[in-house]
Amino acid sequence: MKRIFPILLLAMAQIALAQVKKPAAPSAGGSSNLPPKHINITLTPLKNCKIYLGSNYGKGRALMDSAMLDEKGMGVFKGNTKLTGGIYFVVSPQYSILFEVLISDQQHFSIVADTARKDDVKITGSADNDLFRTYSKVSNEKGKKLNDLEQQYKTATSKADSTRLRDLIIAADKDLQDYRNSIVKQYPKSLLAMLFNTMKRPTAPEIPIVKGVPDSTYPYRYVKDHFWDDVNFNDDRLLRTPFFEPKLDDYFKYYVSPDPDSIIAEVKYILLYARTGKEIYPYLLTKFTNKYINPEFMGQDKVFLYLFENFYAKGDTVLLNAASKKTITERAYSMMANQLGQPAPLLDLTDTTGKSVSLYNLKSPFTIVAFWDPNCGHCKEEIPRLDSFYQAKWKKQGVAVFSVNIYENEIPAWKKFLSEKKISNTWTQAYQTKASRTAEEKAGKPNYKQLYDVFKTPTIYLLDKDKRIIAKQLSLDQFNDLIDAKIKSAGK
Repeated sequence: MKRIFPILLLAMAQIALAQVKKPAAPSAGGSSNLPPKHINITLTPLKNCKIYLGSNYGKGRALMDSAMLDEKGMGVFKGNTKLTGGIYFVVSPQYSILFEVLISDQQHFSIVADTARKDDVKITGSADNDLFRTYSKVSNEKGKKLNDLEQQYKTATSKADSTRLRDLIIAADKDLQDYRNSIVKQYPKSLLAMLFNTMKRPTAPEIPIVKGVPDSTYPYRYVKDHFWDDVNFNDDRLLRTPFFEPKLDDYFKYYVSPDPDSIIAEVKYILLYARTGKEIYPYLLTKFTNKYINPEFMGQDKVFLYLFENFYAKGDTVLLNAASKKTITERAYSMMANQLGQPAPLLDLTDTTGKSVSLYNLKSPFTIVAFWDPNCGHCKEEIPRLDSFYQAKWKKQGVAVFSVNIYENEIPAWKKFLSEKKISNTWTQAYQTKASRTAEEKAGKPNYKQLYDVFKTPTIYLLDKDKRIIAKQLSLDQFNDLIDAKIKSAGK
């Protein structure tokens, strides 16, 4: 069975639906004595039940407040702390979303609605919701026109009709975007303007001709340079929209090179910009940490090390519980010694006959270092496959294999497996004795499992002739392709 060791579980989990704040106690007095948050709601035909106020939170949703409806279906969301602005929704006692409402800094207004007529919600005392209601009416009309044109385009029977309808679609889409832009220009401080700016994606321009030569990369550069126009990364309201995080993910997927240094430059800019955001800064730091502590592509763990050294190691751990602090620190130290291009850590171990063996005594153009467990189900599949690659190609290509059994108390099972599977006797088979491990611990030295980040089995590295790390955590097929590519490149 493949062994996966626990990694990071940060304390910033999204708020669960059941974790709803207790409503504030009723306050006496007139409107002059209202608390900062006081949103009246009448929701028929519900009565004598609890309803909730939820919001978007990154890609998820969270309940933020609750209110008790009386026998007339009347209640109030109130408290001494204002809600972060954004798109919210009223949630039924059964946790179904009834309708949306915009909440800005002005949080004294009233809602009247009927669960049977969710499209006929009346909100008074909120300028942002008034603006949104007007926008919804106009955009629905423009959106219907655009949708009709798109349906006609799909069924067009001639090239002329397709061309005509395409031009009309482009014009209708521009008309809708122009309408949004007019709202942003007329009401730049409104919540709706912030939402439009967050939603906005730049349109790629045509390829320009520079000194007679088409500049094919210009549209890409233009979109990348303008992707975040008018978006402030320190605005906590971004988390209360469904647009921001998908847009952020698309940016890193399509406009940022997977090279770790390119990612680091973007992450650094975003986090430094977001630093004054009370909610969004820790959210983004957590998001990037979780993404790069176990990255999608080899070498991107360098981004996680950057985050550790420049943020966590400098005190940004207040949102982590003790277990998470320990985990994130241990993971960082486990990655520091095995970055791509670095010399592989020393491995001075013992072979199956009890003799001392050293990784650096192997002389070969390439070395595979494999850490595995003879009782691990995945290892029982992968180690024989590794041997098949070795016998078929790698041995002839000068590849050496330094194979490490990670458990000193599994020597009989280890030797039995090697014998039954007829694993090549030209590999260096090694393990660390209990005495060696104990001496290492007493001396305060890091164990090879930490130095090589052995948190799962098998863990495999590829080294060059100088024992520098070329690759790690790839599939055997990928290691094979990389060795072929390196040999081919060296031949040229």
